[in-house]
Amino acid sequence: MTEPLSPADARILALESDVVRGHALKLLVLEPGAALDLEAVRDSVAARLAAFPRGGQIVVDAGDGPAWVAAPAVDVTAHVRRHAADDPAELRAVVGRLMSEPLDRARPLWSVDLIGPLADGREAIAVRLHHALADGLTAVRFLESVIFEPHDAAAHEVGLRDPDARPTRWSEWERMPMTLARELGHPGSRSPFDRPLTARRALAFVDVPLAEARAVGASRSTHATVNDVLLAVVAGALRRRLLHHGHAPRMNAQVPVSLHEKGEDAAASGNRDSFVDVGLHLDEADDLRRLDLLSAQMRARKHVHDARSLDELFHTLAASGPVGALVRGLADDPREFALAISNVPGPRVPVAVGGRRVGHVYTSSEPGPRHALRVAAISNDRWLGVGFCVDPDAVPDVELLADAAHDAWEALRASLR
Repeated sequence: MTEPLSPADARILALESDVVRGHALKLLVLEPGAALDLEAVRDSVAARLAAFPRGGQIVVDAGDGPAWVAAPAVDVTAHVRRHAADDPAELRAVVGRLMSEPLDRARPLWSVDLIGPLADGREAIAVRLHHALADGLTAVRFLESVIFEPHDAAAHEVGLRDPDARPTRWSEWERMPMTLARELGHPGSRSPFDRPLTARRALAFVDVPLAEARAVGASRSTHATVNDVLLAVVAGALRRRLLHHGHAPRMNAQVPVSLHEKGEDAAASGNRDSFVDVGLHLDEADDLRRLDLLSAQMRARKHVHDARSLDELFHTLAASGPVGALVRGLADDPREFALAISNVPGPRVPVAVGGRRVGHVYTSSEPGPRHALRVAAISNDRWLGVGFCVDPDAVPDVELLADAAHDAWEALRASLR
């Protein structure tokens, strides 16, 4: 039985090239303990893969477009491997190489790589899934279904929106002119990340204590969310690094917004997201004031449902040929947004793999042509893990960007004292 890819999934698959691999990463860092048994992990993954049906399917050309079909067999030994690494720098290097390698289209579009053990006893698991297979929320469901040891706590619902509360299509189109003015009517300066892209990748990570991020948000006169705090941390990092190189230009960030609805099949619902574009206020020197400005923008965009309106627009224009391509090109222009910053909720309770507690979870997504920096975050029960992924030829010293994010967080955190 063949199942055509959704238009969104097919478009994502078509973006893959010699320099864009199309997959996202979830990096699990285990607390110190006995080394994972590779064969035991393979057996566990094989036994549980049926709980995520897309994990046993491949993409084929069905003549009228790409389609999902059942793989003749899943060779778990090819999907679950081990790599040596002794310290965090070697770990980042291995992960960078994995992000630069394409997933094999002849196999299901996922891989699980054990990395380490490190000298301090920690070990990492890099889980890659093609973005056509899963977006951020369904990727977390893959972790829950296939990787983490079973636990009693309910996973985050994939459906975050009530389908009965969906606005009518007419109301979406009625407010479309204002949506376009808000989202695409304020281009920034020339993006410093508008550079030619190669297949090379470098990554760096930073942790933000989740409880303290919530406390910083709650301390503001108009409550800021954890996602608002994330945007402020990234914007603060960019201001610090760009000022170091001369000046901080006017820059916008694209913030993905989930459009999943309650009751959807977690493993088969495909990509269901849209976006809003927000100004990063890099001209603002005060980190807390920048947080308030970002929070106000996000609150306003949510109130008027810009993300859903844009989804309706691009869905309608997808079949309109040159006009649709023109509008999509405008939305993807690096002056409309210099980088994307995404955030997904991860496990809300302590989780483990092979008897080892997962201490930290990070995520990383692919940069794109003319967008050589990508920032992505994921939470667990204690931390918000923020991942910076770059083409190192276009954006060198990604570790310094992560260090600047730490400094930006500390500036926000100081307000709690």
